[in-house]
Amino acid sequence: MDVASINTRLGRVASADSRELDRVCEEVAAELIDADVEPPFRIPSADFVTDPWLICADRYWRRRLLHQPTVEVAARCARWLHDHTDPPVRPDIIEKWSLGYAFITKDTVESRHDLTLATGRIVETFQGSTDICYFATLYHAGKLRANFWFDELHQFLESSLLAVAAGQHRDDPLFTGLRAFAAFGSRTITTSHALELLDTAWSTAPRSRAVVDVCLNALWAAPPFPGQGEQLRRHAAEAVAEYPDDHLFRFRLASGQRMCGDYTDALATIDTALRLLPAIGARISHELLQGQYLRERAMIQEGLDRAAWTSDQQTRWRDQDTANRDLRRTLQTSAIRAVELVTVFTAAIAFAVGSLQITLTGALPLRDRALLLALLGAGLLLFALLTVAGTWIITGRHHPGPRTTPPDPGGTQR
Repeated sequence: MDVASINTRLGRVASADSRELDRVCEEVAAELIDADVEPPFRIPSADFVTDPWLICADRYWRRRLLHQPTVEVAARCARWLHDHTDPPVRPDIIEKWSLGYAFITKDTVESRHDLTLATGRIVETFQGSTDICYFATLYHAGKLRANFWFDELHQFLESSLLAVAAGQHRDDPLFTGLRAFAAFGSRTITTSHALELLDTAWSTAPRSRAVVDVCLNALWAAPPFPGQGEQLRRHAAEAVAEYPDDHLFRFRLASGQRMCGDYTDALATIDTALRLLPAIGARISHELLQGQYLRERAMIQEGLDRAAWTSDQQTRWRDQDTANRDLRRTLQTSAIRAVELVTVFTAAIAFAVGSLQITLTGALPLRDRALLLALLGAGLLLFALLTVAGTWIITGRHHPGPRTTPPDPGGTQR
């Protein structure tokens, strides 16, 4: 194929709208694939939005790896990238391509035997280049990460020949971030160690977007642990502040807010992520991400509904508790009043009967009869007072204190 004509076609759409740019880049990439020719141009920048040469090369290698998703093809991609880019723009492209291609080919993980054979051929063909081995390592590790194979990822990063061949890149923040991802999901590694690895990757400067992505993904995918939601929300909020137009980081923030029970904020955040998700680009990636975001939105909406139902139930419980306390107070007061009435009525009858007997019988003088009536009345009054006082003491004439609100049955959810 004519290199000049390709450069002319790509240069012509450099200032075109995004859809036209994407269409032409796809066409050129398809023609290169059909001609079995690797892209013959250099990549001038790491701008994945407006650089037509980078976009076209991305489409080309995406097609190659979808057709043959192996670490050997990934190594050839790394060699081409090394030969067609300048060092300043290369690291961002390496990280985005290796993990991005791994995500769309995650259903084709090579066996340990095939990986060992491929590693030998890669080391022999490319003379043990640590940069190329690092790219291939990220590609295979990205597949394990996308499938949530935590223990396999841990074993691959720690002891595989391909990872060892990456040399000094094993200390890179992205490599450490992938180790943290494996540690969070492994049942044999403590959460504290995983957090140490994550903090190391997160705090190493300069922190690339890929490192942020892997760290947030590690917190999101980890089995539940104390403080997980707050950790994810805090780190994701920092990532959104650094990359305000990144839809994926908005998605992670929405997940963290949901884990913390902030459903209203989470719904607004996930809606922003869906709005920022571009409708152009690779169809497979767009559909996978959109489906994931919509599932998260459904979980947030479910959390909102549950929170509303719980709030309504708590309101009903409080109203019912208040009504029950009022009813108990009314019944208690009525019972006491009944006892008081019966006591007074009994004392009055006893006084009437006693005074009638004193008045109509015997030959006592009037003063003695009046004294007896006074003593009888005083005794009956004392009896009534003691009876009423005893009733108050026994029934406990006090208002019951307020009861605590029952705990939220909804709780925090993943």
